[in-house]
Amino acid sequence: WGFTIAMAFGGMLVDIIGMKRIFGIAFVCHLIGIVMTVCAGGFWTLFISTLFVGLANGSVEAAANPLITSMYTDEKTRRLNRFHAWFPWGIVIGGLLVYALSLAKVTDWRWAMGIMLLPTLVYGWMFFGQKFPQTERVTSGISYQGMLKACTRPLFIFMAVCMLFTSGTELGTNQWIAALVSNVMEHPILVLVWVTGIMALARTFGGVFIHNIKHTTILIMSSALGCIGLLILANSVNNFALAMTGAAVFGLGVAFFWPTMLGFVSEKIPATGALGLSLMGGIGFLGGAIAQPVLGNIYETQTAALGSELAGGAATLQHVAVVPAGLVIAFIILYFWQRKK
Repeated sequence: WGFTIAMAFGGMLVDIIGMKRIFGIAFVCHLIGIVMTVCAGGFWTLFISTLFVGLANGSVEAAANPLITSMYTDEKTRRLNRFHAWFPWGIVIGGLLVYALSLAKVTDWRWAMGIMLLPTLVYGWMFFGQKFPQTERVTSGISYQGMLKACTRPLFIFMAVCMLFTSGTELGTNQWIAALVSNVMEHPILVLVWVTGIMALARTFGGVFIHNIKHTTILIMSSALGCIGLLILANSVNNFALAMTGAAVFGLGVAFFWPTMLGFVSEKIPATGALGLSLMGGIGFLGGAIAQPVLGNIYETQTAALGSELAGGAATLQHVAVVPAGLVIAFIILYFWQRKK
């Protein structure tokens, strides 16, 4: 929720107070959120600290997306994919650190949380004193009112609705995947590392490949692979090799969702500017926030009905596969819509 709030307001403020101040807000919120989490004593302190971390993450994205599109106006989607590779790379690094702590018998989760202070201090030091460019919207001479109007276009609204479901598929499933396969392997965190590692590699090295392919083609392929990966995972009960294969296909499928959706909006509806990117990101995390309790409810219902956590997890993944299947149809419609234009 903090991410969604920061993205919604950050996109409106980027052109007014500048990217540098938005990054400064992110840095302060990260420090507060991490320290509060380590010192938390109950639900509400955890809730507020997590809200601060979300505000920080959202502020980073609100400033960074327009920064990337303003610096690389001729290859936005490729550069956004390269930039967003560090979202899954961060999870890979964090997941491996958590695994290393578990091997070292460090069971207090506060150590794992506290480690995040190190990259926070590093990025604060890196950004301090830097000069930031004006956004593409400003340099292009598009008015603030023109930006607001562009965000009401039917194409933008269509992409925003699709963003709810692409992000729900990616963020919702990724946050649940370790729990859902916990009965298949001893260290389920490694499945998350495996999935996000594939996403990171795809975004890092796939930019050149996707740079020459239509956005809609990438989104159709991603949705199809995401659906297939979930179905393989759903049928991999007690089969480690099949579970890892399904996770790999799923990871490859969702890898290009987020940056390609942002790249599409920035390239096809450039007048939406920083606000359009922020609204898309905020809606994306809103989709992730909605997906969490929905997945939890499906899991509890299926587990109760089938009498097994393992079977309940498999059935949950089968239900989730319906979402990327529906996205295939939505992006095929988008393909012909764009082709007609």
